[in-house]
Amino acid sequence: MIRFASLGSGSKGNALLVECGGTRVLVDCGFGPRELATRLARLGLEAEQVDAVLVTHEHADHVGGVARCAARFGWTVYASHGTVAASGQLAGLGARRFDSHAPFALEDLEIHPFPVPHDAREPTQFVFSDGARRLGVLTDAGTVTPHIVATLAECAALVLECNHDAEMLRNGRYPPPLKRRIAGGFGHLDNTQAAGLLRSIGGGRLRHVIAAHLSEENNTPELARAALAEALGCGTDWIGVASQTDGFGWRELG
Repeated sequence: MIRFASLGSGSKGNALLVECGGTRVLVDCGFGPRELATRLARLGLEAEQVDAVLVTHEHADHVGGVARCAARFGWTVYASHGTVAASGQLAGLGARRFDSHAPFALEDLEIHPFPVPHDAREPTQFVFSDGARRLGVLTDAGTVTPHIVATLAECAALVLECNHDAEMLRNGRYPPPLKRRIAGGFGHLDNTQAAGLLRSIGGGRLRHVIAAHLSEENNTPELARAALAEALGCGTDWIGVASQTDGFGWRELG
């Protein structure tokens, strides 16, 4: 059985916890040790019970707390070759490097990294499996590629970026260069792009869909839910949302 929960998702810090058997890993850690411990306590865990952290890319909201937390709590750190090269703190930690196209195992958990288009050195996202069920994680990608669709097609759960509503971003107060970065092919997925991904893979296998990495400035939970629900032909209340302050509680794939 796989279960998963978010400690927080957004531009102020990200961390997703995945558990299978006795193995617990974080995807990213954008929170310092004290905040991280507080957020883990909401899930009934202590930071020392986490085995490893997988870093998607070197941006501060994903990697900002990794060095301090790994040193304090004894975590093993994993990242792509490019991410380690782009982040001095990861190189200094002796992070273990993985091939962004090659699966590997951490005890009870199978991990399938895959590359994504984002403005970082070698950004990756992940599919997790216990051998029977698959959880897909996709945030911080500017474009949905055929490889992404194929990688996520067999997943029973998705944590999926819905960073912004295109109209809100276009009419918002961000400066034009930042708007272009966010909306560009190496930026972030908007609600419509995320919904299009769901249509491409179909919803027959999906048991959980969580909208993640929502912009507090350029999106709302209601808009993200509506877009994903329309793509799946389901009620909006079936779509979960990962918030910046609370993330989301435990979900199970059993």
